[in-house]
Amino acid sequence: MLCAVFLVKSGKNAWCIRIAHNPTTPKDYLLPVSPRMSEKTPQKTLPDVPDRGRNLRQHLFAWIFASLLIGLGSVGVIIATAYAHTGNLWLQEQFHGWVLLLVPALFALVVWLTHYFFPGAQGSGVPQTMAAAEDSDDTKKSNLLSLRILAGKTGMMLGGLFAGGSIGTEGPAVQIGASVSHAFYGYGPFKTAAHRKMLILAGGAAGIAATFNTPLAGIVFAMEGLNRNRSLRAFFPTPFAVALSCMVSLALLGNYTYYDAINVSLDLPEYIRVIPVCGVIGGVLGGLFSLTIQKFTYFLPVRTKMFIHQHPYVFAAFCGLVVAAMGLITGGMTFGTGFQPTKMTLDADSSLLLWYYGICKFLATLFSVLSGIPGGLFAPNLSVGAGLGDTISAFFPSIAPHSAIIILFMAAYLSGVTRSPLTSFIITMETTGSYHLLLALLAVSMLASGVSRLIAPSPLYHTLEKRYAYN
Repeated sequence: MLCAVFLVKSGKNAWCIRIAHNPTTPKDYLLPVSPRMSEKTPQKTLPDVPDRGRNLRQHLFAWIFASLLIGLGSVGVIIATAYAHTGNLWLQEQFHGWVLLLVPALFALVVWLTHYFFPGAQGSGVPQTMAAAEDSDDTKKSNLLSLRILAGKTGMMLGGLFAGGSIGTEGPAVQIGASVSHAFYGYGPFKTAAHRKMLILAGGAAGIAATFNTPLAGIVFAMEGLNRNRSLRAFFPTPFAVALSCMVSLALLGNYTYYDAINVSLDLPEYIRVIPVCGVIGGVLGGLFSLTIQKFTYFLPVRTKMFIHQHPYVFAAFCGLVVAAMGLITGGMTFGTGFQPTKMTLDADSSLLLWYYGICKFLATLFSVLSGIPGGLFAPNLSVGAGLGDTISAFFPSIAPHSAIIILFMAAYLSGVTRSPLTSFIITMETTGSYHLLLALLAVSMLASGVSRLIAPSPLYHTLEKRYAYN
């Protein structure tokens, strides 16, 4: 049976379909049809609908795998650091008379290797991490955070510790952790600058937290130190990464306090006496350290500036000579992170260290930083604070218990150097287990940061970050 279909107009805006079973005697069926059906419209491509389940799986895989790797890497760094310290002791025993030649040569070698093979790995690592986190360009860059930087930072830091540099592992741990997490950028859902900042903050915080076994300090440092514009969205995954990396460290090394727990408390009169003393002196000395690092070449003659710029390895050797001299004066106590002297005075009931240890450690740390060898600031400056606090305890033994003075001065001096008071008081509290001093530590850190600001208006890490900033 034949059938014909006709599209006819019925009225101004109405259309109908005429269906004829037989073209000669049609039987009409009038059906309303939209006028758009008669027009030829272009086909539209539907937008891609994101697969939320797949994105969630990729996010979880990246955060979990990166956190596990950071935890394992932190354990490896802790173990390797112990071997580097043992190597330095062997160096002192076997070549005691040659330390003044060996240390400068090793400093120059480490700086040369870093400059030629691992540019971007010099110094603390925190300024590089901050600069990478604040980059607004979505393009992935590898000059500050990469697996090459990770390898170079680790190796050169261990070389600096073997040479006797007054450096720590926490700054490198930040850059190493951020490099691990940054390796996931550009894959899966991690394609924007906001995603990169999330990865960097979480990785850097997880690195320092797992190295010191200070999870709360790692979280606070990510917000106060690394997250310059205080973006809560970028900060969101950080606690998860910190918790997981610290669990890996605890599983392999056990639950420990970095300097062992110190059980000490203060009464109100002791609060009133000790906080102003430690806060003001710690802030002044910490501010001087920060100002010297920032403005070192500013005070030098023009010829000296040019010489340092043209001969960086000679200057590194000179810095190594100063570090070696400080080590000889103190019997090797200023070499390395300063863990042993700090622990000794914390465990003592009265002043124990040489009265000039704090001054020598101050100079050794200052010239280690100026030399450009890869290494952190936290551990050696905590040791500087412990040495200076030990001296204050010797001069003012009645203002507070010895260990309380040491702990409060450690926090005050570190706050004066970094201008990160929350991080300083929390990391001091967690590394010493001095939770009874929480209020005193908070007060002395805030006071020291304010005093330091009068001497060095710009925070140290913010000034150093400008050397690496993309924007």
